[in-house]
Amino acid sequence: MTTMNISLPDEMKAFVEAQMAQDGYASASEYLRALIRDDQKRWARQQLEAKLLEGVQGPSTVMTREDWDTIEQEALEGLAGEAFRP
Repeated sequence: MTTMNISLPDEMKAFVEAQMAQDGYASASEYLRALIRDDQKRWARQQLEAKLLEGVQGPSTVMTREDWDTIEQEALEGLAGEAFRP
């Protein structure tokens, strides 16, 4: 793990400390990692929504049985390769 030092105004430092106490974070680093993970999820969701919108607005094509079989196979391979993540 890499270390990163940040500077915060006193008000922000107090806010982080209050959130740590309120939400049970063991350290400021743990709290900030949680914020970053939430932001990463938000960004990924925005990217997915943009791709879905692009797909909906794009030209339509008729799906063949082969297309569905390929999609199913890729999904099953993806599920088989993923570990459980809480």
